[in-house]
Amino acid sequence: MAPVWRARLRRFHGRGWALIPIASIIGAIFLIRYASGSADVLTYLALVAVPLLAMAALGWVAHGARPAYAPVALGLFVLAWRAPGTLGGQAAAALLSALSCVTLGALLATVTESRWLKAGIVAMACADVWLVASDLLQQPNNELAAAAPGGGLPQLQSEQFGTIAMGYGDMFVAGLLGGVMAGRGRLQGAAALLTLAIAAIFDLLFFVVDELPATVPVALALIVVELVLAANGRRGRSKPGDAIPPPAT
Repeated sequence: MAPVWRARLRRFHGRGWALIPIASIIGAIFLIRYASGSADVLTYLALVAVPLLAMAALGWVAHGARPAYAPVALGLFVLAWRAPGTLGGQAAAALLSALSCVTLGALLATVTESRWLKAGIVAMACADVWLVASDLLQQPNNELAAAAPGGGLPQLQSEQFGTIAMGYGDMFVAGLLGGVMAGRGRLQGAAALLTLAIAAIFDLLFFVVDELPATVPVALALIVVELVLAANGRRGRSKPGDAIPPPAT
């Protein structure tokens, strides 16, 4: 039986939710470019929303979630706050953001038809490629990464782990893929491993360029999975012995 929260959310089912992925990346970039102070607003929005969404993932949304696990998110937040600049603090912040994206991916997968959400993932990656190629992404990204809440509170609108930097949208699109593949057993794990492999190969391009659209490996993994499933489906429909016999003479 589906959790109560899923049953309630399905009342809001619609195709329009599939526009959120592409709207999130284009909207955030142009908001930062043309609205002064918007990076600071997004910083404080992430500071509040990310821990709450992470608590939801641990307590109710993720596979194996239990309400008793929800306070773990608070512990991660404290670690990210009190140990900034350390690998432990950076890992805690990144894990908080990843867990929040699990919740967002599950929510959107609940209210959006699968094929439309898949199209939304691909559209988000295409928008990311366009923003990088047209050099519209660098300045807003730098401004967002530099924005920080007061009191030494953690920056949860973007992630830094050692020398690796990643925007929240890059984790968000991965959460969407997880939401699309949720409940499909080994297929979800295979999609995750394929994304990791493609991302590792894709990152070799950093030897020749300074910036890459990190949403692309997720979209490519989704496309590969869909092509493999389609090919398997065609083979299943054309088993030996199923051919139409020749007409009698």
